[in-house]
Amino acid sequence: QVQLVESGGGLVQDGGSLKLSCAVSGVSEHTFSTYAMGWFRQAPGKEREFVATVSGSGRRTYYANSVKGRFTISRDNAKNTVYLQMNRMKPEDTAVYYCAADPLGIGDTTDYEYWGKGTLVTVSS
Repeated sequence: QVQLVESGGGLVQDGGSLKLSCAVSGVSEHTFSTYAMGWFRQAPGKEREFVATVSGSGRRTYYANSVKGRFTISRDNAKNTVYLQMNRMKPEDTAVYYCAADPLGIGDTTDYEYWGKGTLVTVSS
């Protein structure tokens, strides 16, 4: 079965940087390269929200307005891994960050079939 495991979360100061990783297992490198991948986050007391998505090839990306220009999503299909580089972080970026996979390769802001369990990111002011 497809499994997604996030890593790289932790505590960072206001203005700092952090890089999240999401390793995908249970699929071949070829199959992984057909999946659109996304990052979402859920802050305490709030609903889960879309952060970023990347196409299977890695050539197409899309970001939420709140992170555009600060966060970068990327992937390494040879490693079945997707990344989220977060720069100029703010306290409002504090949330549990989830990785998600879309086997249809559409990569929109809502419909993903497989989800990781999340990694906590805390930005101190």
